[in-house]
Amino acid sequence: MNLIFGGMILFSFVFACLTGRIDQLSQAVLEQSQGAVTLVLSLLGMLCLWSGLMKVAQEAGLTKHLCKALSPITRIFFRGLDPNGAAASAISMNMVANLLGLGNAATPLGIKAMCEMAKEEHAGISATNNMAMLVVLNTASIQLIPTTTALLRMQNGSAAPMEILPPVWIASAVSITVGVVMARLLAPFWR
Repeated sequence: MNLIFGGMILFSFVFACLTGRIDQLSQAVLEQSQGAVTLVLSLLGMLCLWSGLMKVAQEAGLTKHLCKALSPITRIFFRGLDPNGAAASAISMNMVANLLGLGNAATPLGIKAMCEMAKEEHAGISATNNMAMLVVLNTASIQLIPTTTALLRMQNGSAAPMEILPPVWIASAVSITVGVVMARLLAPFWR
């Protein structure tokens, strides 16, 4: 990625010099860096809110109830894990964050789930099938409420930021189906 971004910056600078548009390049750099900071701060506020709510849910014992409610699903996708263990709890919280469209808030929970699975399954240096399935589920990320996308649409002036729900549901269902099928088909080759 560093090479790609470095190449893009170099490419922009060279062509700005060749076409005499250095002033426009400088102006674009300043405007876009300001926009990047604004975007990061708005997403950071939402990330802090949802991460805090997830922590409160853990402290209040809600995660145990969520883990129990999601245990039929986690048993199907994550075979061999203790349904009452720390890994299943972290997976459940990660799944809830993804269902709510909180990809950024789901990331720390996904990392915790990976660490707990590594401990429980004695993974060593290679990923287990359950770890690969978690990556697939997080990448496909079925979303019932695309909170982050709706927030970005609202900030950019959308009159109806949630009108994207049906396409998001269709895309999520297709991506999760393809991802799970491929993960199951390729599982024998991972270990």
